[in-house]
Amino acid sequence: MAVSGRIAVIGIGNGFRRDDGVGPAVVARLQARAADRPLPAGTTLSACDGDPGRLIALWEDAGLAVVVDAAHARPGHPGRVHRLEPDGRGCPQPGTAGTHGLGLAEAVALSRALGRLPRRLIVYAVEGADISLGTGLTEAVAAAVDPLAERIEADIARHHGRGRRAGRTGPVGPAPCPAGPSARAGPGRSWK
Repeated sequence: MAVSGRIAVIGIGNGFRRDDGVGPAVVARLQARAADRPLPAGTTLSACDGDPGRLIALWEDAGLAVVVDAAHARPGHPGRVHRLEPDGRGCPQPGTAGTHGLGLAEAVALSRALGRLPRRLIVYAVEGADISLGTGLTEAVAAAVDPLAERIEADIARHHGRGRRAGRTGPVGPAPCPAGPSARAGPGRSWK
């Protein structure tokens, strides 16, 4: 696999299932912000339904891929953002319950097996409150969109060696939790 400086930002979700649309909402916010503060050349912003084949195609050959998806936890804290860097420890395992049969965890596992993972993968999982039919994010999840867009801009800037100038580098959302093994899906948590 040829690794490039290409950056792929992918928002997973369905805008017609309330908080499940947080991934595309963050991508839309990044697109709007790019009008005033352009992202580096080679950065793509995409929305995806979470199909593993489509995800692999979107992040293949990327030096950095940032994925935003909704997550469900019990007990949940809507709007809380989990930051994961899958390295065999920090990503949910395939088969974890979710709203779709296959999804991000399966895409990571398949991509790893095929040698098509980006050089670096960052996953932001935003805890949702409502995935019923309808449009619009709940208040708590909507409040996480702008800080998360800033955080992704900072990740992109660091990837390009610009340090911390592009935005916040601290915790995201109203009540962040630590990344790593404790943020994995497990009993009471699911990754959609």
